[in-house]
Amino acid sequence: MTTLIKEADLVQSIADAIQFISYYHPQDYIQHLARAYEAEQSPAAKDAIAQILTNSRMCAEGHRPICQDTGIVNVFLKVGMDVRFELKGTLQEACDEGVRRGYLDPDNKLRASVLADAIFERKNTKDNTPCILNVELVPGNKVEVQVAAKGGGSENKTKFAMLNPSDDVVDWVLKTVPLMGAGWCPPGMLGIGIGGTAEKAMLMAKEALMEDIDMYELLQRGPQNKLEELRIELYEKVNALGIGAQGLGGLTTVLDVKINTYPTHAASKPIAMIPNCAATRHVHFELDGSGIATLPTPALSDWPDVHWAPDYNKSTQVNLDTLTAEEVASWEPGQTLLLSGKMLTGRDAAHKRISDMLAKGEQLPVDFKNRVIYYVGPVDPVRDEVVGPAGPTTATRMDKFTETMLAQTGLIAMIGKAERGPVAIESIRKHKSAYLMAVGGSAYLVSKAIRSAKVVGFEDLGMEAIYEFEVKDMPVTVAVDAQGTSVHNTGPKKWQAIIGKIPVAVE
Repeated sequence: MTTLIKEADLVQSIADAIQFISYYHPQDYIQHLARAYEAEQSPAAKDAIAQILTNSRMCAEGHRPICQDTGIVNVFLKVGMDVRFELKGTLQEACDEGVRRGYLDPDNKLRASVLADAIFERKNTKDNTPCILNVELVPGNKVEVQVAAKGGGSENKTKFAMLNPSDDVVDWVLKTVPLMGAGWCPPGMLGIGIGGTAEKAMLMAKEALMEDIDMYELLQRGPQNKLEELRIELYEKVNALGIGAQGLGGLTTVLDVKINTYPTHAASKPIAMIPNCAATRHVHFELDGSGIATLPTPALSDWPDVHWAPDYNKSTQVNLDTLTAEEVASWEPGQTLLLSGKMLTGRDAAHKRISDMLAKGEQLPVDFKNRVIYYVGPVDPVRDEVVGPAGPTTATRMDKFTETMLAQTGLIAMIGKAERGPVAIESIRKHKSAYLMAVGGSAYLVSKAIRSAKVVGFEDLGMEAIYEFEVKDMPVTVAVDAQGTSVHNTGPKKWQAIIGKIPVAVE
């Protein structure tokens, strides 16, 4: 019996799914993260997880994005052979219209991050289209749909290798995960594809991220085949690396490891690994011709009773409006700060333009002397908000601009997420500056510390414009101090030693 799927139902279902995943974490993720929070012994990692869990509940309550990076949309369709689509155009165009509606919803407008030209102009499409569409024909008369929104921070950490047939998968993973840094916002999960060809391995790794997190249940019942044995081995050994939440050092780096395999050439062993971040976002539904898909709304009681709040006893309050270089130089690695006052923002495009203007001797639109810059591209505000979710972006992308900014603009500190590379750390040490880390995956929570926001430069860059934020008690951690000590180097080393050698299991 042939099933007719109407274009309007497909479009609206995708739009609804995009809104749904923007503010609802999958419950399997929340359950596993709650267990990790209870078990965590590293104070820095436990605080970071508390912020992520608190942010998640706030987003579920307020229907606002979990992360300011609302991702590039992946749509996976398994189309039954007895299905016929009623479409005016192509399937890609219908899915793109769903994405467009989902991202431009006035009640919860999402950040458009997709650029039309990947190489040259790199102009924003303004509606986050096009999506990445994968279609598979299967038996049946229904359409199975997976919609995911993949943030750039985790997508950029994708790794691939053509191993020799005799090479060990575990060895490759354990050598590769530390190279990913913390820009993928752990704790999350790893999707691994092994076999096929290069593009097949990549697709399998991405599809693995759509599966339910079930490592807790797997550990409880024990492995039933070699693949499950491999999943457990990788889960335990990756966590024994001590990378921890946000790369600060701790017991939990991954909540699960998923593996898909496929036959491959006798001379080959392709392997792809893609992480999912603290803003894990995907949902699965079916279309059977009866109308728009119904998505199961989770209950707030499904979230753990974790409510992060500023700790005025353990954190140092900092007035950004009177901040001096001497005060910045006094901060210590791992010290927690609560920032109040005015800060500037800027990301990749703004830094590139600033660098070009300085090279030409042109005057900048704002004065950075004795100021702090926050690496962020916020979501547009709705209702009574002054700004939408505004979590940090990956700081390493600004490393190549750090010397220019510190040497030529008078900037004295920076805020972002994850680690800084050797070049940036040396510049920070040289100029007695500091790098502060905000928690990735807590964008809505961070936005509540922002009291006002206005564009003060490069308005044409949209979300990449320079803003001035006025903040009250914005939580950050000193990740690189004026002596060049990085907690992203010291923390994981400390916790790897605490956990023990890699073969020791961590549960």
